[in-house]
Amino acid sequence: MAFTITNPIAAERNDELIMLKRADIEKSLGNKVASGIRLQSENATQYIQYIYPGNNAEWDNIVFLCSFKPNETKAFTLTVNKTGSPYGNTPIARAHVRMKPIKADSTFDKSVTHAKMPYQNPPTDFSKHRLPPYLTEGPGWENDKVAFRLYFDTRNTVDIYGKRIPGMVMDTVGANPANSYHDLSNWGMDILHVVKSLGAGSLAIATKDENGKDTLIRLGGNDIQKETYQQLADGPLYAAFEMNYQWRINGRPVTVKQDISIWGGQYFYESKVTVTGAPQGARLVTGIADFYQNKVDSMRVDSAAVLLSFGKQSENKDKLGMAVMLPQKSFAAFSEAPKINSDVMETHLAEQNIIDGKPLTFRFYSCWSKTDEQFASLGYFRQFLKDEALKFSEPLVIK
Repeated sequence: MAFTITNPIAAERNDELIMLKRADIEKSLGNKVASGIRLQSENATQYIQYIYPGNNAEWDNIVFLCSFKPNETKAFTLTVNKTGSPYGNTPIARAHVRMKPIKADSTFDKSVTHAKMPYQNPPTDFSKHRLPPYLTEGPGWENDKVAFRLYFDTRNTVDIYGKRIPGMVMDTVGANPANSYHDLSNWGMDILHVVKSLGAGSLAIATKDENGKDTLIRLGGNDIQKETYQQLADGPLYAAFEMNYQWRINGRPVTVKQDISIWGGQYFYESKVTVTGAPQGARLVTGIADFYQNKVDSMRVDSAAVLLSFGKQSENKDKLGMAVMLPQKSFAAFSEAPKINSDVMETHLAEQNIIDGKPLTFRFYSCWSKTDEQFASLGYFRQFLKDEALKFSEPLVIK
């Protein structure tokens, strides 16, 4: 099987994620493929990662990372080893997801592939409990640039861990309360103030309440009827998981499916959200926490809309740039959450129009100056986002 991949833009693209479907591979080769895939480009073997949906025994996609020069086309050849033996050595881990429940001895178990949130699970009361029921209170995901966590409780908020090293750290961060992740260490720290904001890309719905008044409702709280976690992939190149929610808005059932993914070399995670049963005219809302010193702005680049904030807004009081990037075709508005008396407060908001049962995509960026000192410059951060938006708008072409 031979194919080419072309970068259609006049800019470099590093560590682009390429995903090939098993059905397309088998159709091209004319036979079933169990394992032993070898992928070559320019006489070099490309490491591939198999993706097993729902942790099934059968894989459905393969992924690999590849970099391109401006307007470059690369040729690839895919062959299959008849013995089924794998090719190449496993690379250093560049992406990871984990969900670790606590054990009776106050250590954390190995990562589980699925979990169901206890009904309306409250936030951990650390005045009564030394450790939470899950490591860092829920799923953690990371790559070699940045790490995130999701509170697996009624807050349902995403937080950021800034990283100073490329290695995977989320299996140990938070396991020993004597080593607080709120303090700067050699690996990094928790850099985001969250409280009642939408943190780093958490979800809400903008709609009208039962009295017809505009309202912003966090995906969480006591209206969550059921919440589940399912691991989809765990590195070494690409990691992904799925969150499923059974929710009620104005007494009506609403379901939300969110697929979150991350891969090596990037400063974002990608979220695909499918809402079913939302009130007519409702909008999906995400956002960026608005605390300390930051300047909010927005831009349009090609077919992408970008909301960004920049300033001394990390918990270390140093420079942090954050952004939400989404397609223009689903863009509804950029706005601001109330400062008081709201379920969601102190957040720069990005809104998308909901089409029932259709996925909506956005990327959340976290660019900390201690990860790369160039992010101490607003000009550099803005140019970085412009380049990212162009790549987001103009995907690679596979033929």
